[in-house]
Amino acid sequence: MPRTMGGVKVPTTPAKIVFIDIETAPSLGWVWGKWEQNVIDFARDWYILSFAYKVAGEKKITTRGLIDYAGYRKDINKSGNDEALVQDLWKVFDEADILIGHNGDSFDIRKANSRFLVHKLPPPTPYKTVDTLKIARRSFKFDSNKLDDLGRYLGVGRKLPHTGFNLWKGCMQGDAKSWKQMKAYNGHDVELLEKVYYLLRAWAPVHPNVNKGENACPKCASFNVQKRGFSYTLQRQQQRFQCLSCRGWYIGSARKAE
Repeated sequence: MPRTMGGVKVPTTPAKIVFIDIETAPSLGWVWGKWEQNVIDFARDWYILSFAYKVAGEKKITTRGLIDYAGYRKDINKSGNDEALVQDLWKVFDEADILIGHNGDSFDIRKANSRFLVHKLPPPTPYKTVDTLKIARRSFKFDSNKLDDLGRYLGVGRKLPHTGFNLWKGCMQGDAKSWKQMKAYNGHDVELLEKVYYLLRAWAPVHPNVNKGENACPKCASFNVQKRGFSYTLQRQQQRFQCLSCRGWYIGSARKAE
């Protein structure tokens, strides 16, 4: 039986869907002043501090931070060596059929790809993506499309509060309490992301097919679907369906219009 999340049925899908979120350290540079300054040069480029992920249909949220790896040093702020962590992140990408993130297409995935290239890793196995920020921007007009605000609007939770840049600074300086808070913050973002995604999913104008060839709803893999009229072009007629599980709409195979 499919489980529910936020009142939405969540069937098990043939595709491996992974919710992902990464946290990065800022670049370190020299400037002549504090207000609207150009960076003269960089002493150290940004790197990945931690990442969290959850496989759809599983309960476990996995979080990895630099502090979890052998050879971690408290002066990580000077070196920014995230190679072992990035290798593990690459494996998550490589095994996924669909990656879901909030602003994932512009931030998480491209940032991860940058570090893959730096560490001489090949492109992972091709995957599809869903960006909940894009769905929110295209389909709705909320005052804010931030994950925290969407969670509040939809009544499924908020992001964990933190101390701002001091949290990132604490992690870069090797503070154990800061790392504990960062990993909790990172993992909770993935938990909130999943809840928001299931509420937005039906509204996604474009969504990867999760079926791997099965004749079911392409958004959630449910077989509980109903024919609901037709969609027409000048030359073709296509059966229109609505899924009674996720409530999304989709178009079936085309045939020549009479």
